Amino acid sequence: MKQGVLTDSEIRAMIDSGTIAASLPFKDGQVQPASLDLRLGHRAYRVRASFLTGKDRTVADRLTDFTMHEIDLAAGAVLEKGCVYVVPLLERLSLPKGTTGAASAKSSIGRLDLLTRIITDFGHEFDRIPDGYDGALYVEVCPQSFSVIAKTGQMLNQIIFRRGQTVLNDNDLRALHAKSPIVSGDAVISGGLGFSVDLKPETGTLVGYRAKPHAGVIDLSKLAHYAPADYWEEVRTDTGWIILDPGAFYILVSREAIVIPPDHAAEMAPYIAMVGEFRVHYAGFFDPGFGWAEAGGEGSRGVLEVRCHEAPFVLEHGQIVGRLVYEKMTEIPQTLYGREIKSNYQGQGLKLSKHFRTP
Repeated sequence: MKQGVLTDSEIRAMIDSGTIAASLPFKDGQVQPASLDLRLGHRAYRVRASFLTGKDRTVADRLTDFTMHEIDLAAGAVLEKGCVYVVPLLERLSLPKGTTGAASAKSSIGRLDLLTRIITDFGHEFDRIPDGYDGALYVEVCPQSFSVIAKTGQMLNQIIFRRGQTVLNDNDLRALHAKSPIVSGDAVISGGLGFSVDLKPETGTLVGYRAKPHAGVIDLSKLAHYAPADYWEEVRTDTGWIILDPGAFYILVSREAIVIPPDHAAEMAPYIAMVGEFRVHYAGFFDPGFGWAEAGGEGSRGVLEVRCHEAPFVLEHGQIVGRLVYEKMTEIPQTLYGREIKSNYQGQGLKLSKHFRTP
């Protein structure tokens, strides 16, 4: 069987065969070009601390140890900022030998500074589903900047499936860029495609947003609903640099336009810690067709979710802050990001999550 990231048609075949199962019927739009959206189950468990299970324990074992109380999500419930919750998902897996999975927060969830990570039974890592895994899936939810209202069936995370070796090495990535440019300007390729931060916009001085520390709750079901000024402070500069405050969360944007060709996918990875006291986190997936001109994505930037750590740090225009790791698909998907499906962030620049009204 061909190696690569599995496509939408292959994911649907996994659903039809029972390799991917769910306690409620699957929804239209749940299958994306190279991933499956995962849905919250019926209950959330408020736990004392984040955890991994380890090779000898299940998530149920750990919940017995750490649960403080249970919350019914059927009608929606508040998950409070600074607290840790574990939610069983509606989906479960029975992967064949040779198939692994990797999960990530969906774009809108990362932009809310909502830390969500998938946990498995007998697991050693967050967001990684081992070869041949057979069991339930759980998500850890920890709101960082805003309390949220979450409800059964909502999709906070996505999962891709891999077969064999999928990642392009630097030589293959250079060849791909030479064949069909994957980034505007010069390609910085080292362990993936490097990208930098834009702090000199073509018009105006707005370069980003900083989360307000004492904002109200956000209902995840309400789209284009909230006024940005109630939750975010504008970050402006005419100098080409800003100072990041420790503990603060920022939405910034890449200087480069990024392209994911139809026969590839990509994962955003944080840059090495040695470059500064900050992290571009909530590493996320880019579907085939993101930024692809034929799919309406020309000029698409990468939105950066940035948190500063121990010390104030000067971030300058053009500074490398992250990298995209490109992966080959097993084939071109039936649908592409932004073309056959509704895609919120195709052609994006600096943009908050879909829960906020356009400023």
